Amino acid sequence: MEFKKALVNARHHFVFIAGLVTALVVAFTIETRDYGQVLGNITFEVSEPIPLRENRILTEQEYLWAKTAWQYFENNYQDNTGLVNSVDGYPSTTMWDTASYMMGLISAEKLNVVSHAEFTLRMEKVLNTLARLPLIEGQLPNKAYNTKTLEMVDYANQPVPKGIGWSAIDIGRILVPFNILIWQYPEFNKPVNNVLNHWNVTEMIDKGYLYGSRPAVKGDGFELVQEGRIGYEEYASKALSLMGRDVFNAMKYIDYLDLVEIDGVEIPTDKRDPAKYHAHNYVVSESYILDSLEFGADSISKIFAYRVYKAQENRYERTGILTAVSEDNVDESPYFVYNTVFSDGKEWNAISDQGDDASHLKTLSTKAAFGWYALYDTPYTSLLIDDAKALYSKQKGWYSGRYESDGRTNKAITANTNGIVLESLAYVQNGSLLSVGAK
Repeated sequence: MEFKKALVNARHHFVFIAGLVTALVVAFTIETRDYGQVLGNITFEVSEPIPLRENRILTEQEYLWAKTAWQYFENNYQDNTGLVNSVDGYPSTTMWDTASYMMGLISAEKLNVVSHAEFTLRMEKVLNTLARLPLIEGQLPNKAYNTKTLEMVDYANQPVPKGIGWSAIDIGRILVPFNILIWQYPEFNKPVNNVLNHWNVTEMIDKGYLYGSRPAVKGDGFELVQEGRIGYEEYASKALSLMGRDVFNAMKYIDYLDLVEIDGVEIPTDKRDPAKYHAHNYVVSESYILDSLEFGADSISKIFAYRVYKAQENRYERTGILTAVSEDNVDESPYFVYNTVFSDGKEWNAISDQGDDASHLKTLSTKAAFGWYALYDTPYTSLLIDDAKALYSKQKGWYSGRYESDGRTNKAITANTNGIVLESLAYVQNGSLLSVGAK
């Protein structure tokens, strides 16, 4: 891994990024004009100014919200490994949820919810653990680990000595806190590089695309599968691009972009057919929220994010149902649901990861409500936060949301929800988390 070499000379790094951005602009044929954006052969209007929230010091209530979110990580911390449970009381995690913890920890330090000494102790421990994880074929992290033993496990937390494969999207997400540490907390340069020297990130990139792995359909071992759809694919690629990796094709919006009108708004969706490619094309809030909170968004994702948000606001205007949708754990079977603006050809579709209908489990997502509130200063985001602000336990942290059908609280409590609440509040105070100088 040559990540450390790429950081030796900051001037060269910035020249690379500047060149990459220029290349992207040329290759994507993106122009900014007063009347709209052009992306390839698709033109979409910019109908109104995006009402971005200005940074400010948190209110007393917002600070208490941040402390409530941190309580989750206090409760679910495994002292012997430094990892945190993905779900309250359940000793398993993924790289995505470990990233949620690390981003929550960084946000808590920025907001003075935890001391710098505690931040340092916790971050050192989790990085040391990541640098010694058992890996899929010695290459990359498994999709799930037991947080107490570090065994590779399946999603039922049962040991699988050879693992079940890696997720390129999950690994892309955990590289976000790695980049923040390198740029803003240089004391972690060596521990981060120890992790990256242990992992072989090159194995999940081929010709500029991201590839996950899974057990081979025929024979032993693992097979590679292209991973990511519009929104998540570009988000997960950005941290890799900062490391000088060739993720050019994964970062392009245009190849599989389609625009679908939902509640009067043309939103971005992926035109790859789920029946053919065996992957659902969910349009949810989370990828766009994270891109904005962490990277500050780019000229295209900034508009895409606002359009995904605006469709949800318009649904509320049409139906009276407060809408903030994302993928979330739920407190009943199937225990994880994708609440979407659009997926598999249907608007406002709610499905399981197997594609089964889960309309009865549509929820207002706590993390989506906080994310949109952090990004946009509108009457609607005020309505969202006014509803979401009651969805917590002082002893456990923030619940995942509220069911649309009957108003019950979705009492699943997760690292991802609480991490994004902390990220959202850190953004309110400091702006995008990856910006150099944002510490």
